[in-house]
Amino acid sequence: MLPIAIDVMSGDSEPREYVAGALQALADDPQLRLLLVGDPELLNAALAAAPAASRERATVVAASQVVTMQDKPREAIRRKKDSSMRVAVDLVHAGSASAAVSAGNTGALTAIAHFVLKTLPGVERAAIISAIPAAHGHTQMLDLGANTKATPQQLRQFAAMGSIIARDVYGLASPRIGLLNIGEEDMKGHEVVQAAHALLLQAGLNYVGFVEGDDIFSGDVDVVVTDGFTGNVALKTMEGVAGLIADRMRQEFQASWTDRLAGLIARPVLRRAAAGLDPRRYNGACMVGLAGIVVKSHGHADGVAFARAIGTAALAARRGLTEHIAQALQAQGAAS
Repeated sequence: MLPIAIDVMSGDSEPREYVAGALQALADDPQLRLLLVGDPELLNAALAAAPAASRERATVVAASQVVTMQDKPREAIRRKKDSSMRVAVDLVHAGSASAAVSAGNTGALTAIAHFVLKTLPGVERAAIISAIPAAHGHTQMLDLGANTKATPQQLRQFAAMGSIIARDVYGLASPRIGLLNIGEEDMKGHEVVQAAHALLLQAGLNYVGFVEGDDIFSGDVDVVVTDGFTGNVALKTMEGVAGLIADRMRQEFQASWTDRLAGLIARPVLRRAAAGLDPRRYNGACMVGLAGIVVKSHGHADGVAFARAIGTAALAARRGLTEHIAQALQAQGAAS
């Protein structure tokens, strides 16, 4: 596998967090190689303190600019051609990297990825997909923010690509697809989801119909499809609720000495539950539908979470995600 290009300069966290995540990913995966894109002085100093086994598999690639969270997508394309984000995606386009990972501005990353890599034949817009913890393990959900609006045809394409990922990357023979709506009844929802529903009924997928928000976690569906506005709001809500529950549990177990004792007794169970629901374990969302692999990390990711995003990129590259989607969409087009 070609090395993975890592944008270590963009995002809400300090670059040292992303460097720490890159080094952790190298320690976790002895076959992994990385191209660390950013300020050479900063990166060389960080690598100097790293173990030799990791340092030998990391190469620094210079970039003189950084895309900020305030930069507009069009300006990021026009005025920041030597940004760490752009250089990382350029390396994928040039065939020097198998994937790019960035924690930066979602709008800018989406725009740059579309501009540089383009979408696969027949795909109108790429979508962001990620795993969400659920009763049966996890549910794949898309779009999580690449497209604030989506047409019925785009939602049908999102469903097809989500099904391919669930099947070819995660090994589900016939993934169950649901379209997120305000109710399961056929008459519910606005005209876009109604039109998408009609298309999906004829798409040849294992489409189970409309699903509601609680179905994301129920285990009754494997892929949930929605537009990027709704998907991103849902994702951030999940993260907020998880944080609220964790904080409330800590407060309750500190309320009295008996509560603290109960907390000590329950600590092993609580740790396992917290580990299973830790958002950092699910960090790293693929932009599917592009002619190349791009993974979006949470902007506030720490080293642990960023290492997970890099692991997601490595998995997608090793499973040939782009090729699988291209072949499957071509076969579907030929059959329709």
